[in-house]
Amino acid sequence: MEKEIFEQSKIAQDILNAYLSKDGTINLDVPEDITRIIIVASGSSYNCARYAAELFGSISKIEARAVYSSEFLLEDTIAHQNGILYIFITQSGETTDTNNALEKAKGFGVKTLCITNKENSTIWNAADYKVACLAGEEKSIAATKSFSSQLLCSTLLALKFAQDKNIDVYNHLQDIRKIPEYIEQTYNQHKKIKQLARFMSKYKNIVITADGPSYALAKEASLKIKETSYISTSCAILGEFMHGHVAVLNNKRSILVYISNSNLNYTAIKNLMSIKDNYNPPIFIIGNRTNQIKSTYNLNIECDNPIVKTFCIAVMIQFLALENALRLHRNVDKPHGLNKVVK
Repeated sequence: MEKEIFEQSKIAQDILNAYLSKDGTINLDVPEDITRIIIVASGSSYNCARYAAELFGSISKIEARAVYSSEFLLEDTIAHQNGILYIFITQSGETTDTNNALEKAKGFGVKTLCITNKENSTIWNAADYKVACLAGEEKSIAATKSFSSQLLCSTLLALKFAQDKNIDVYNHLQDIRKIPEYIEQTYNQHKKIKQLARFMSKYKNIVITADGPSYALAKEASLKIKETSYISTSCAILGEFMHGHVAVLNNKRSILVYISNSNLNYTAIKNLMSIKDNYNPPIFIIGNRTNQIKSTYNLNIECDNPIVKTFCIAVMIQFLALENALRLHRNVDKPHGLNKVVK
């Protein structure tokens, strides 16, 4: 897992070299006249899908939503009007429920696109359009480099659809070229994260929360800690967490982790201050902090672009899950009861 975390800056550069030309052209084959996107995935791939849906809305101005593969299969019918694109994300290309979801979608005659780390896999051969993640074989069960490569491919797709609609994305393109550099900077946080894991590993109840696009990262952090450390974590949008869920912080063995890839807004500050006043848990902020919130720990990389910062935070939470698990003497590469590919 640690080795694959450290591969991510090079993989990001390889993806940019493959799909982004020097003149700013994004070399991805996508259908035209798309007005709605539905993204289907499971596990870490779903967390990427959740983030991607936000990007398609904010950058491409295309309505998008993410749905779990297993939930998609339970629906009696699906949207299949003209202009809809279904995107399926799977690291292996062999995830059973995601592959079955694609076959269901094709039965309704809709356009399909896959994002996968395995060319010539089942999903690769079945999809109409294809994007390869170029991450190489991922041996650790916990997704690290496959997750960040999916994030970057999804970002490029959002920018590609925006370009096709004549939306100016020049500044975004200039910023994402810096992603490998910022990932390298994040590696320097590893030693500090080891120290923080020594503190976090003592807690039995970890609440991870966020707002907006950062919520996908909070879900990924929750999943990573669960599958590597076997600790029960919960994840919620901060505003929703205040509606009853916040009572779990009465458990004195609780720690609150807040994740943000942009500056904290007024509502987030107000909610965190309320939590501090009423429950006083240790608060751990990953991302920009504010002097108004007295956090026990803070992890941050100075970066003004929220998209670029997403990749820094992704690496931070991977390190945190790794080091937390090692403190608890878990086998991070082969968590008990988990398999890499679902067949």
